[in-house]
Amino acid sequence: MRVVGRLQSPVLCGHRKLLPPLLCRVSSIPRTVKASAAAMADTKVVKAVRIHETGGPEVLKWEDVEVGEPKEGEVRVKNKAIGVNFIDVYFRTGLYKTDLPFIPGMEAVGVVTAVGPGLTGRKVGDVVAYCGNPLGSYSEEQILPARVVLPVPPSIDFKVVASVMLKGMTAHVLLRRCFKVEPGHTILVHAAAGGVGSLLCQWANALGATVIGTVSNEEKAAQAEKNGCHHVVIYTKEDFVDVVNNVTSRKGVNVVYDSVGKDTFQGSLQCLALRGYMVSFGQSSGRPDPIPITDLVPKSLFLCRPSLMHYIESRDELLESAGEVLSLVSSGVLKVRVNHVYPLSEAARAHADLEARKTSGSIVLIPDSEL
Repeated sequence: MRVVGRLQSPVLCGHRKLLPPLLCRVSSIPRTVKASAAAMADTKVVKAVRIHETGGPEVLKWEDVEVGEPKEGEVRVKNKAIGVNFIDVYFRTGLYKTDLPFIPGMEAVGVVTAVGPGLTGRKVGDVVAYCGNPLGSYSEEQILPARVVLPVPPSIDFKVVASVMLKGMTAHVLLRRCFKVEPGHTILVHAAAGGVGSLLCQWANALGATVIGTVSNEEKAAQAEKNGCHHVVIYTKEDFVDVVNNVTSRKGVNVVYDSVGKDTFQGSLQCLALRGYMVSFGQSSGRPDPIPITDLVPKSLFLCRPSLMHYIESRDELLESAGEVLSLVSSGVLKVRVNHVYPLSEAARAHADLEARKTSGSIVLIPDSEL
């Protein structure tokens, strides 16, 4: 018998490390086994953070994962910088549902390392960003649909882009789509020194609004002032409802942007003017208590709970929103503060610090292979 090929393929028996390399006729290998061997050859092992069960930061596990070749309409991207957002915590804890196990993360910047068959408009070496779906940015490399990746201006640092896409487009939706802030409006922004809050304050200030922001301590108060807040409330020392009443002569604000949730929701409603807008876009302190719809009647209030994904569903919407954000970053209207950088392998520490409110501005993870 003439040996025409040598396979080192434990897949042939379904058990690893039980059989030595097999000598056989390649032509005699079943078609399904050939496909399995080919699939193995087309995958590479990279490091990633994966979640097998929901819970605290300790469920973020640093593991080997396989990344395959991109299919039609896909690209493979080697991540250079990865954004951390509170929505990552919601998925980690199980507040937002997805199948287990999974790799978290919804934002990154990287370099294209492979493109799917027939794909045009993308090539190996392109620097691209993405945010939103699919999950999976806490990885050294990942496969992405080409329709969700965006070109990155060379003038903006990788870490800045990785930290601003999701937060910046969220700010765009809140300020320009949910409620269109105009000169003369007065707005209330909770967590004014946080990632989204800092962008909201800067952008609203540039639009000509009067900005009231809440923070937890003196250090964050100083940062909120730099972000463009005209009035800063340290909520651990004073009642933000009283401050809003004083600033507005009890008229209230036109809109509240509330990412805190349970601890601030009722007070936020009290701060609104007639026909005011309550925009709830997060719940870092927990899910707000339900309210009767009749609570909105005395001031004819509006209440909405937007999701960014519904506003960038089409490619055109995505390009419009991202384009406006990156333009404002390039022009200096939006100053992005990447105050915290962690190795990707220490994502659990980043989550713990975020939840303990030890951070301000943006958090970025850098793949260990890039450090």
